[in-house]
Amino acid sequence: MLLMPDHLHAIISFPREPGIKATITNWKHYLATHQPIQWQRDFFDHRLRTEHEEREKIDYILRNPVRKNLCVRPEDWPWIYRPADRPPPQLNV
Repeated sequence: MLLMPDHLHAIISFPREPGIKATITNWKHYLATHQPIQWQRDFFDHRLRTEHEEREKIDYILRNPVRKNLCVRPEDWPWIYRPADRPPPQLNV
């Protein structure tokens, strides 16, 4: 997961019920009522079917703070989380 000032990028999976829409809606509502966060409206989801698609999304996510001029290099962005049992995400070079 990579946190931006007004949105979050994450590669996660959801159970069929209650599903992604209900889960994200409830989560954003909870945060909006407990934290002073103004989230972007709606959300975008992408189904990743291949390792290539996953790699493309990881690259897009890691480069997002640079595209938004929030840091110079992707590795400079401090607001990133990964499970401790996973290697750090790497950019395609």
